[in-house]
Amino acid sequence: MLKASHAIFAGKLGRVAVAGRGIRTFMCGIIAIVGKAPVAERLVESLKRLEYRGYDSAGVAAEVDGKLERRRAPGKLKALEAVLADHPLPGTTGVGHTRWATHGAPTEANAHPHISGRVAVVHNGIIENFAELKAELIAAGRTFESETDTEVVAQLLDSELATGLAPLDAFKATLDRLRGAYALGVLIGGEQGVVLGARQGPPLAIGYGDGEMFLGSDGLALGPFTNRIAYLQDGDHVLLDHSGARVFDESGAEVNRPIKVLAASSVMMEKGNYRHFMEKEIHDQPEGCQHTIAAYVNPLSSLTAFPGGVDLAGFSRIQIVACGTSYIAGMIGKYLIEQLADLPVDVEIASEFRYRSPAVHKDTLAIAMSQSGETADTLAAFRLCKLKGMKLAAVVNATESTIAREADVTWPIHCGVEIGVASTKAFTAQVCVLTALAIAIAKARGRIDEAEEQRLVKILLGAPRLIAEAIGLEEAVKSVAIEVAKARDVLYLGRGPMSALALEGALKLKEISYIHAEGYAAGELKHGPIALVDEATPIIILAPYDSYFEKSASNMSEVMARGGPVVFITDPDGARHAPVGARVVMTAPPCDPLIAPLVMAAPIQLLAYHVAVLKGADVDQPRNLAKSVTVE
Repeated sequence: MLKASHAIFAGKLGRVAVAGRGIRTFMCGIIAIVGKAPVAERLVESLKRLEYRGYDSAGVAAEVDGKLERRRAPGKLKALEAVLADHPLPGTTGVGHTRWATHGAPTEANAHPHISGRVAVVHNGIIENFAELKAELIAAGRTFESETDTEVVAQLLDSELATGLAPLDAFKATLDRLRGAYALGVLIGGEQGVVLGARQGPPLAIGYGDGEMFLGSDGLALGPFTNRIAYLQDGDHVLLDHSGARVFDESGAEVNRPIKVLAASSVMMEKGNYRHFMEKEIHDQPEGCQHTIAAYVNPLSSLTAFPGGVDLAGFSRIQIVACGTSYIAGMIGKYLIEQLADLPVDVEIASEFRYRSPAVHKDTLAIAMSQSGETADTLAAFRLCKLKGMKLAAVVNATESTIAREADVTWPIHCGVEIGVASTKAFTAQVCVLTALAIAIAKARGRIDEAEEQRLVKILLGAPRLIAEAIGLEEAVKSVAIEVAKARDVLYLGRGPMSALALEGALKLKEISYIHAEGYAAGELKHGPIALVDEATPIIILAPYDSYFEKSASNMSEVMARGGPVVFITDPDGARHAPVGARVVMTAPPCDPLIAPLVMAAPIQLLAYHVAVLKGADVDQPRNLAKSVTVE
C-alpha cells in the first residue's frame, strides 16, 4: 500500500502504507564463525568489540566431534575468559553472545548460547509467543533449563530435527512458528562447518573471509576478520559453510544480498547500511524501547518492577524539569501519569523553572529528564529542587553523569549511545520509562488493581514490535518528504498526548532541515494558527482513532476548507473514518492509546530525516546545535 508517490498534493485521499514489519537492533551481541582453526579466542575478541551495547552475561559454544560444547558466565567477558582458561573450548565452528537480561535474571543458566539436544542458539530480540510455544513443548515432554524466551527456539528447532527434517527445512519450520523480533545464530551438532542465521528485525551481517565465513550482529563484530560484508534483510535466513553463504527470503526462495567492501573507518563507526547515525538511531528504537521496558517491568509476571526503593504512593505531586526533546517526553508522561494514577504532574522547561520562585514542596517528587545527564539548565533546576527538600529522580541515558550522581534514585533509559544531535531513540526510551512509571504509580496509589496492571504492562511490552511496524512506513514517508521539503512553513497538530508529539515533530523538522515548523494543540487552531493555513503550508495532523479523534477530524476539515494540504497520520480505524479530502493518509499500526505516542513517533522522525536529506543538510550535526548543552 505504498502508493503516495509524488502525488501528495494531487487532491485525492491516498492510503499511504499500512506499516510493515521489522525491528532494528537489540542490545545483545552475536558472533558466529565457520573457521579453519579453533574459534573460541576469536569469538571472545569479537564480543569485546560489542561491549558498547551493554550486557550482563556472555557465552560461547562450538561443534566438537559431532557434539556441542559451551562455556558461559554471568558478568563481564573477563569472567568468561576465566572459564575458558580453566576449560578450553576446541572446535573450528562456533557462536558467541553477550546478553542483556530480559526474560530471566543474569545467571549462567540464562546466559546464551542455549542448547537443546543437537541445537545451540544465540538470539537478539524477544520472542513474543514464547509462553505458548513453551507450554506446547512442555506438554510434549520437553524440559527447560532456563527462564529465557530464547531456549524455546532451541527446543523447537531440536524437536523439528527429531522429525527427520533436514537442518534448513527444520530451521524454516521453526522460524515460521516464531512471532516477535529476532536475530539468530545457530549451531547443529553433527553439522561440522555449518552455521545457520536468521533476521526478523535486529540486524545481522554476513562476513566473507578466505575459506571462512562469519555472522555478526553488526559490522563492528566482523571488523577483526573481514571487510566484505552483506546485510540480511528482514525475513531472511542463511546457511554459512566454508564455501560461502546461501540466503533465503521469507518465502524460502534463494536470493542474493549484495556484498559491500567497507573501509576500516566505516566498520568502526558502525552505521551498518545507514547513511547517517540519526537514520540508524531511528531504526534502533525498537531495540532501545525493548531494552528500556525490560528494566522496568517483569515480562513473565507482567508486573512493573521499578528499581530504587522509592515510595511511589508517598508523593502528592510530581515536578518534571527538562529541556528540548526531554521536555516534550515529560509532557507525554504528564498525560499518562495524571490519567492512570490521578497524581498531579507539572512539567517545566528547566531554564524557566530555575529563574523563578517555583511553589514546590517536600512531598513532591522531582524528576530530571536528560539524555546526557549534563544539561546545564536541567542540572541547575534539579539542584534547586534539592534545596527545596524534594526527593530527586533522574531519567538519563548516561548513568555516570552529574545529574545521575546527584539524584536520590536513577532510572536509566538504557537505549545505548545516541550520536545524532537530534534525539530520537532517547526520546522514545524516556517515554517508555514514564509509561512504566505511570502504571507503577497507578498501582501503588490503588487506582488500578493487579489485573489492570498486567493488562497495561502487556500493552507496553508490545510497543517495540509496533514501533518497528511504524518504521515500515519509511517508503511512504520519503514520498511525503519530497513535497514537505519545498515548504517554508509546516504546522503539526494533535490532541491529548499527540499535541506533545506535534511539538516533537515540529522540533525535529526545524532542527535538522531548517524549515520553520510549529506544533500546536489542535484545539488552539482557531486561536491563531489557522491564519497561517494556505496551499503552500503542509499541515501534519497526528490523530490515532482514540477519544480525541472526532475533534481532530473536525480540525482537519477546517484546515482543508482553507486549502491547506493535509498529511494525516493515523491508524487503520482512523484511516477508515478520515474526512474525505486529505491529500495523504499514512496508516500506522493499530495500538492502544497507552503506547500511541511511541508508535506515532517514528513517522514524524523519519519525515524530518528525509526532508533534511533532500535539502542536503548535515543531519547528524545540524548547524548551531550541540548534543549536550552544558552551558547556559
